[in-house]
Amino acid sequence: MKPPTLLTPRPARPHSISKCLLFAALLIFLSPLARADTPANWPRWRGPHDDGSNDIGSYPVKWDANTKLLWKITLPGKGCSTPIVQDGRIILTAPAENQDAVLAYDWAGKLLWQTTIGTDRKGQHQNGSGCNPSPATDGKNVFVYFKSGDLAGLSLDGKLLWKTNLQQRFGKDTLYWDLGTSPVLTEKDVIIAVMHHGGSYLAAFDKLTGDLHWKVARDYATPDEGDHSYATPIVYREGGKESILVWGGQHLTSHDAADGSNLWTVGDFNPQSHSNWVVVASAMIAGDMAVVPYGRGSCLHGIKLGGSGDMTATNRIWKREDTGCFVPTPAGYKGRVYLLRDRGEIECLDPATGKKLWSGALPKGHSSYYSSPALTDGKIYAAREDGTVFVARVAGEQGGFEVLSANDMGERIIAAPVPVANKLLIRGEAHLFCVAAE
Repeated sequence: MKPPTLLTPRPARPHSISKCLLFAALLIFLSPLARADTPANWPRWRGPHDDGSNDIGSYPVKWDANTKLLWKITLPGKGCSTPIVQDGRIILTAPAENQDAVLAYDWAGKLLWQTTIGTDRKGQHQNGSGCNPSPATDGKNVFVYFKSGDLAGLSLDGKLLWKTNLQQRFGKDTLYWDLGTSPVLTEKDVIIAVMHHGGSYLAAFDKLTGDLHWKVARDYATPDEGDHSYATPIVYREGGKESILVWGGQHLTSHDAADGSNLWTVGDFNPQSHSNWVVVASAMIAGDMAVVPYGRGSCLHGIKLGGSGDMTATNRIWKREDTGCFVPTPAGYKGRVYLLRDRGEIECLDPATGKKLWSGALPKGHSSYYSSPALTDGKIYAAREDGTVFVARVAGEQGGFEVLSANDMGERIIAAPVPVANKLLIRGEAHLFCVAAE
């Protein structure tokens, strides 16, 4: 294995020394944004910690599409969004009679409510849909976004509070494939990142009214498709300030949640100017580092959070050019980073150095992995696009990697598994499954 390249920051220019001393004198506190989340809730796409993990509970190992299920329900149409869970409600998006719809179920699989938002826009890719973005909740209301451009806020009881259409207001998206970024929430706003060729932007809408609070341009000149991004931002705190981490357009940027202004930028992710290096997998935060996958699974960057202005020369702490992930977003668990590569290889990394701690592999098949992994209970849950959900043990410093089961769900799976409240939710093309440990 090629070791990670540890990068030595360039010396500070003389006129920036006083600024560096000021930063050294201040303790910059960096952490994911604290919320009143509990292990019984999974409030957004990557869960309560924004890393695809749940550190409490006991979860199943062996089942299939028809046995050892708590329940299995038929959904009204094909959607690829990951369900969320809040206060006993399982909430997801799906097309229903050519309409973008939001649905809520209880823990018995009973439909609580279904609310339509507007006319749907069909998916283009076989592994996509018009309902790719996952909902997000602040525990009071729910927020959803669709390929049609519809963005909406609803109560937890399904009442439509407001809606707006971003494509009608700001222009059609120019993505080659299906829109993928999910909404994220600050204390006051719903944040949407629109990153495509021409007219990319980051925008904040009032959670209660849908009013536009701010909109900032986010355009960068890139080779073909390099300005397309399907990644989801992360809301976190930097220096005590609510901030938004955005990955796309070959730049990692941090923005002030109050007005969208740029706090710092790191570029130079594609020095050879490769074409078609589209961003699919999102970045993730591990401690004070952002782990950034790029290059269609060929490279991985470790970027230190914090700073001001252009931090390209100083904040890239390590990079790997022998590993990465193209579609599945990395996961974090007990201080480690886990990569699920597109063909089933798994690596456990130290986020501070990029060093590989151990590796393993799930059984290969004709299909690849589009779903992002989930970790809990010392296990990794990984769904292959053909509908096989693998469970593997990852406990211990040296990994102790062992494939425990292969569970055939009988239909294509793109959404991420959701381990919450001692139950595992699996969203397939046609059904929502719920499984629990014996």
